[in-house]
Amino acid sequence: MELPHSIYQQLLSFQRQEFTEFQIYSYLAQTIKDPTNSQVFAQIAEDELRHYQNWQRYTRQQVKFNPYTIWKYKLITRLFGFTFGIKLMENGEGKAQVNYAALKQAVPEVESWISDEQQHEETLIALLDEEHLKYVGSVVLGLNDALVELTGALAGLTLALQNTKLIALTGLITGISAALSMATSEYLSTRTEKTTKQPLRAAIYTGITYIVTVALLIFPYLLFKNYYIDLAVTLGLAIAIIATFNYYVSVATSVSFRKRFVEMAVLSLSVAGISFIIGYFIRKVLGVDV
Repeated sequence: MELPHSIYQQLLSFQRQEFTEFQIYSYLAQTIKDPTNSQVFAQIAEDELRHYQNWQRYTRQQVKFNPYTIWKYKLITRLFGFTFGIKLMENGEGKAQVNYAALKQAVPEVESWISDEQQHEETLIALLDEEHLKYVGSVVLGLNDALVELTGALAGLTLALQNTKLIALTGLITGISAALSMATSEYLSTRTEKTTKQPLRAAIYTGITYIVTVALLIFPYLLFKNYYIDLAVTLGLAIAIIATFNYYVSVATSVSFRKRFVEMAVLSLSVAGISFIIGYFIRKVLGVDV
């Protein structure tokens, strides 16, 4: 059957996508050390190759994979983990599948292909076990506490001290002390829980996340002499950190981005605003002039 040109081009596009994803999953199957995860990726790669062959039955043509896409997802999986990389890729594939309905007349099997593909891939992806995702709760603890506590502290210190070096020094000491305290609490908490997480590793994730967040939030006070500009930049950085982290978590763990982002942003900014007002009144009541 002669296919319309537009349908034919779409089929070629889907065929190229499947072949490209076959290459990516094959790469992951060969490079992942964990044998269970490697086997899952090998199975998904076989599925992608079969999907490619299904489309080829209609196009009667071989296609080349997209080298840029392969390079991009290789880099993403190396930097952010394979779970984030493949879910980001599958989310993009899901958006493309909106056009599949238009192919039903030309390709009668299209609905069953899509349904089987989605269900099978979701089942296989659910079997993947990436170690650092077990510690997302520890990272959230460190990040959330650092953002809420330090943005509040810096806002209060900004108006109370009005000296960028003193604000940075005080904030850094406060942040490091709080990071050690949070890491210790996470270690003790994890030891008492019935979990597969290692207490020391959970504490390290919490502590490092806290310290990195502290360093980012204090950094503007080392750049600019105007403490109001520093505070504004710090609050902007806090929002950017919240957005970046919650986007990562929403993709990697399939949870709502908007709800988590709004909750953390409102909480951090509210505490910062209250602390700013408290700092103003403390300065007035005590008559402090630094």
